[in-house]
Formats: sequence, structure tokens, C-alpha cells
Amino acid sequence: MAGPVRVFLFGTLRHPPLLEAVAGQAVPTRPAQLPGWQVHGVAGQVFPILIEEPGQVAQGEVVEVTPEVLDRLVHYEDAFGYVLRDVTVHIDGADHPAKLFVPEVQDWSPAGEWSLDTWVEKASARAIFGAAEIMGYMGRFAGPALQFRRGQVEARAHGRVDAGQMSAPKVGWDQTGDQVVVNQRAADHAGYFVTETVNLRHPTFSGGMSDAITREVFLSADAAIVLPYDPVRDRILLVEQFRMGPWARGARYPWMLEPVAGRIDPGESAEDCMRREAEEEAGITLGRLIKIGSGYPTPGYSTEYFHIYCGLCDLPDGSEGRHGVATEHEDIRTHVLTWAQAEDLLSRGEANNIPLVLALTWLSRERPHLRASG
Repeated sequence: MAGPVRVFLFGTLRHPPLLEAVAGQAVPTRPAQLPGWQVHGVAGQVFPILIEEPGQVAQGEVVEVTPEVLDRLVHYEDAFGYVLRDVTVHIDGADHPAKLFVPEVQDWSPAGEWSLDTWVEKASARAIFGAAEIMGYMGRFAGPALQFRRGQVEARAHGRVDAGQMSAPKVGWDQTGDQVVVNQRAADHAGYFVTETVNLRHPTFSGGMSDAITREVFLSADAAIVLPYDPVRDRILLVEQFRMGPWARGARYPWMLEPVAGRIDPGESAEDCMRREAEEEAGITLGRLIKIGSGYPTPGYSTEYFHIYCGLCDLPDGSEGRHGVATEHEDIRTHVLTWAQAEDLLSRGEANNIPLVLALTWLSRERPHLRASG
């Protein structure tokens, strides 16, 4: 029977709750050093990288794990494109052989120092949620198939952290979700989105618990949605693109007019997402952002959560065009409409997605004030 394997940890897995979530059990660690290497931050990311630098010493920890736990670590690191290599580490003044996870392709640039304490404060909660989903795919996805899913795993984890921080309602029941008893759950489909089947019991208004019920739920990252509006010219901008939902429903015309929208990346604010998407989808720069509302569009079966804003901007003649990110297979064209044309969309029922209806209805009320102050 194979003995324990020594692994050097230099980054986020030094956080005990994350290591336990990945390993499936508590794992003791010991301080260690890796000569000839240095830990750095990564530009635009929360995780660190390890760079070979002669004369430097990377501080970290070692774990000694069973082959079964090593398999779990390998699966988790595979989601990030990391593979094992052999190194020599320093423990209590002596050299020892060890394994180290390094990226198969090093395509990140070092950027200053990296702090585990700062990462714990800013990103550890969503990393632990993300690790739980990634580990649930062990034996199911690996390599590129697992790496393809990691971005949305992290984005869904970001939404879970935000959802857990919501305030208690002033109207309605303040019963918390941790009172729900989950008997069984399984991810029936796991692609860009995830569909789970859950068997559970929940507290009832009359007291006690409900009977066991089985429900399907669609798991999605949060979305940021913004209606660009030029108060000086009294114009809005809409994007048009092919949409799977209308097409799958059988819509005769499955191309849809919508506000600018996108999935919120891990660690990104809704407002930053809107500004990024406005540049990618419409080629415009947003000024002041005004919140319209946030909420669940279909709470009966989906985790999807919308942040809807109005974004003030300039929409001069010639603002229309073709846009989109090629690597995301986006084929988008933009339309600049006068307010009279926008109202006509509402009256004809051609504004047929709820974020657009909500944003236009809000704008019809706020437009005089925005024009007077803009």
C-alpha cells in the first residue's frame, strides 16, 4: 500500500477551511520553505503564483496526505490548469522531497506581493463555496471540461456569498434558510449553467416541517443589467442578439432587444460589470449609474438574481454598430432610439423581456428629472 505523499502549499490552500473542503477531511500542516522560488500576486486576480527566482525562498506549508486525498487535491488543482512536479523543500533545517502544483501553462504576470490574510478577508468565502461545487464534479469532469466550468462555478459562489449577507425582511417571515433540511441533492446537468434536483423539507407557517418535496432548480451567476440613457438627446441604447430562451419556446423571431447585460465575474461589483459590458456590447462609456432595483426574476425555480440600473451616457449620431466578444460567440448590434420610439416599444408590446419593461417604466417616471439635471 502506497504511503503518504508530501505536498508543498504556498497559496490559498494554506487556509484550513478551504483545504478541508478540498481534502474532505482536516489535514495537519507544517511550516516549510521552497528555495529558489518566490510567491507573487497576479495582476487582476486574487490568487498568487509561484515564480522560480534563484536566491529567493518561498514560505509555505507542507501536508502529508494519503493517495486518496492527493487525488482530491489533483482534481481541485486541475480546475485551474495546475499539474504536479517534484521539488525539494526545507523543513526544520533539513531537505525533503515533495510535490508542488504549478500551472501547466504559465500565462499570468506577477504583480507585487500576495497576502493570505487579505485573500481570506476578500475571497475565502466564495472560494470555499466554489470548492464544494468543483469537488462534486470529481470523477465526472477533468481537464478542459472541468476548466471550462470553473469560471461560472466561481461566479455562482460569488452570488452565494452576496445572498448570505442579505438583511432580515421588514415584511415577511425572518426564518433563515439554514432551517431547511436537505435529504438529497444532485447536479443532473452541469455545463455553463447547472440544474440540480433537490429533495428537502422546510419550516411551515403553521409550525413544524413540510413533507419531503422534490424540486429542480436552475443555478446561475448574478447578472448586471443597465439601460444606457442620454438625457441631453433623450435617447436610449438597446442591444439586439439571438436568445436561446425565446427560440426554445418556439418564438417566430428569437432575436431580442434588451438593455446591456452580463454575468458578474467573481470579485467584480455589479457596477463594474455594467461598465465593462457597455464597452464590450455597445462600445460606449457609462457615466453616472442609477439603481432601478435588484431581485429574482423567477424565484420559483432559479437562483438567477438581477441588478438593474440606468446608465447616463452620450449617444450622438453614429453610436449604433456591431459589437460583442468573439471568444464568447457574441453577435450583437446596437440600436439608438428616441424616447418616443422607446415608448412605442412598450405600447406595442415589443419590449418583451422584463428587465427592459421595468427599466423603461422606471425611466418614464424619472426622465423629466434626469433631463432637467442632466
